[in-house]
Amino acid sequence: MIKGLLRFIIAVIFILSGFVKAVDLVGFSFKMEEYFSPAVFNMPFFEKFALLFSIIVVVLELFLGFMLLLKLKLKFTLSVLIALCIFFGFLTFYSAYFNVVTDCGCFGDAIKFTPWQSFFKDVILLFGLIILFALYRKEFRKKNEYGNYQKESSGKFKYYILGAFSLVMIYIMAQGIMHEPVIDFRDYKIGTNLKSEKEKINKNPSEYKTFYSLKNQKTGKILKVNQDDYIKDTQYWEEGSPWKIEEGKNESVLVKEGYKSEIVKFKIEDPSGAEITESIINAPKAIVVFSYHPKDVPADLLQKVEAKVNAQKGALIYGVSTDPNTFKTIRNAMMDGTGIKTIARSNPFVLILENGKIIDKQPAKDYVK
Repeated sequence: MIKGLLRFIIAVIFILSGFVKAVDLVGFSFKMEEYFSPAVFNMPFFEKFALLFSIIVVVLELFLGFMLLLKLKLKFTLSVLIALCIFFGFLTFYSAYFNVVTDCGCFGDAIKFTPWQSFFKDVILLFGLIILFALYRKEFRKKNEYGNYQKESSGKFKYYILGAFSLVMIYIMAQGIMHEPVIDFRDYKIGTNLKSEKEKINKNPSEYKTFYSLKNQKTGKILKVNQDDYIKDTQYWEEGSPWKIEEGKNESVLVKEGYKSEIVKFKIEDPSGAEITESIINAPKAIVVFSYHPKDVPADLLQKVEAKVNAQKGALIYGVSTDPNTFKTIRNAMMDGTGIKTIARSNPFVLILENGKIIDKQPAKDYVK
């Protein structure tokens, strides 16, 4: 009874974790790119394979979780899940200890975990899997009537269920890669009012304080001092002070959490650096074309998108990318690449707003059909 309940709980956790990533594999691949980036593991060569790695991870979570639920190939299933937990435990510990990836994407955009929460989740799952392995060990190989070990057998019906589950998940994953997620867990889902979200953020903003890393040039002692104490205490900055700020080691620390929303990253500037966010979210109708990798956009697709949006009379139209010269016939605007990726899952991508409310969004290739 206990081992069956434990098996069910762990299996459901893996299935849910895999499912929320499966519906948005492109979004999960962005998270994988962070791990491969120079700031984390410094393996930029693998960034181009981020989507492939994402598919492999999600497939393992989904199908091994479902096999555990159905009690199929238990020894193999538990062994691979244990190895998977050790691997992800290392990643989440590294992220937490060095504070390099603030959200591992373990449950996609559905549930947000801090790095340390993700690590402890992996540790608990690992212990649970090890306990299961010990509890089910006697069932891995059973003796037949002649006293010989026989292989674990399972009913064909379970494999039919696994096959049906596989087909459904393949469709969901393909839909998310080629078009948009079947279920959208993001803050930028259709129906979201960016204007209202911005107002909530402005009314209850998160507050941060800068902590300076100071080194005493005489003694070598290092202190962490927040910005208020630094200003108040003249010993840290007066002329002749032995205390010097260590460049690149200052930290911005959250001291009061306000209204949480990814919409906080929705900041668009014109090429001169002037912010134009308000004009876009206050327009009766706005069409915004996003591109997070403008150099990778086919010229013919860009031409078709610009032609179609230019035909929309009365709409405020902008092309937003990381390069001020991306778009040829519509006004260029700028946005951080990471910010664009929270909105767009394809390159390029079209977002349509009415008075700040998202009424439609599509990959550009679907928009021009």
